[in-house]
Amino acid sequence: MRIVSSKEFKDEALNQLVNRGKADLSSIVSTVRTIIDDVKEEGDKALLEYTEKFDKVRLNPTKLKVTDKEIKEAYKKLEQKQITALRKAADNIASFHKKQLRAKWTMQIADGVTLGQVTRPLASVGVYAPGGKAAYPSSVLMCAIPAKVAGVEKIVVCSPPGKGGDVNAALLVAADIAGVSEVYRVGGAQAIAAMAYGTGTVQAVDKIVGPGNVFVTAAKLEVNRDVAIDVPAGPSEVLVIADETGNASYIAADLLAQAEHDPQAWAILLTTSETLASAVKDEVNSQMKSLSRIDIIKSSLQKGGLIVTVRDIDEAIEIANMIAPEHLQIQTKAPNEVFSKIRNAGAIFLGGYSPVSFGDYSSGLNHVLPTAGYAKIYSGLTVGAFVKTMNFLQCSKEGYRNLKETAVTIAEMEGFDAHAKSVSIREEKEK
Repeated sequence: MRIVSSKEFKDEALNQLVNRGKADLSSIVSTVRTIIDDVKEEGDKALLEYTEKFDKVRLNPTKLKVTDKEIKEAYKKLEQKQITALRKAADNIASFHKKQLRAKWTMQIADGVTLGQVTRPLASVGVYAPGGKAAYPSSVLMCAIPAKVAGVEKIVVCSPPGKGGDVNAALLVAADIAGVSEVYRVGGAQAIAAMAYGTGTVQAVDKIVGPGNVFVTAAKLEVNRDVAIDVPAGPSEVLVIADETGNASYIAADLLAQAEHDPQAWAILLTTSETLASAVKDEVNSQMKSLSRIDIIKSSLQKGGLIVTVRDIDEAIEIANMIAPEHLQIQTKAPNEVFSKIRNAGAIFLGGYSPVSFGDYSSGLNHVLPTAGYAKIYSGLTVGAFVKTMNFLQCSKEGYRNLKETAVTIAEMEGFDAHAKSVSIREEKEK
């Protein structure tokens, strides 16, 4: 990793980072649209053809849906400690997300006037789960459990089949633990189209969530006219703010943890200490030698790895808010003081003993977070993503009289006589 000054960073890389969300998908949009159109028109036939083309697996329509027997067999392929870990993570995710529920609230705006909101869950949700070597059972938990907590009745998972036609066993176990209704062995843009529009086997859903490659992202954006989606996901990101009290070994390990995701991932340290900067660089070079995904890490750090020395913590906070990282770690002597000044981040991890990996796997926080600067305007995945709110009003006669004059006056001001009449007629009829 290179060490640069904040001036060099601002001159060379900051603008590119701030605008990293403006990814150009134009080169694949035509291909994705063709896939979507084919699935809309030909249903299962198109799913089978694209599965054979892209995943090199030949299926028949009866094999698209994963059977209950296959899910039971999946448990036998995992070690007991793996199953226990998935269940513990699921419990923590459920506990955290239950705190986000707010089924109904009311207030009195005037005597006899009750206002409120009530929430209702979506009827169905589709979860996209990458498969093969990039299988993430944790993401299935993160997407499906909040939907289940929200009260969604039908949760569907689509994941591409492996070489033998099987879906990753850990994904199947995670889906079962999370209460998923159905799992289908179909991936890519064709899976998104299937969940958006339905096929002979796969039924359409109300919303599609979950990570995926650029084809999946492009497909989600294309179908968004007809079905809701979550925030488009990009490569993983971490930004660390540290002063001289930061632990170089911990910071290096946390940077490497995000770098191993993807060659396009990025990992940046902002520090006030030149001594720490040098120590972290040495630790990164030392620790990566023992890691299995070293080629991905090297590629990632070459493109998106930097150690930036800043004038002070305030400059680090300013840069962090401009970048709006997916993950922000604060390793300073007063982390909560820094935290109070952060406006833009997907999730924030305070202190040396709060690694991002806890957010990814075990704490219960949701790891489906806005990337590419979307943390300036979007939140991570919550129960709120799986419900809709309905406003309601209930007036007594006294409440009617308290609101009548204001409504009639504004309606007449805007030239809507029927609106005014719909209010005044109630009093007229009583007379």
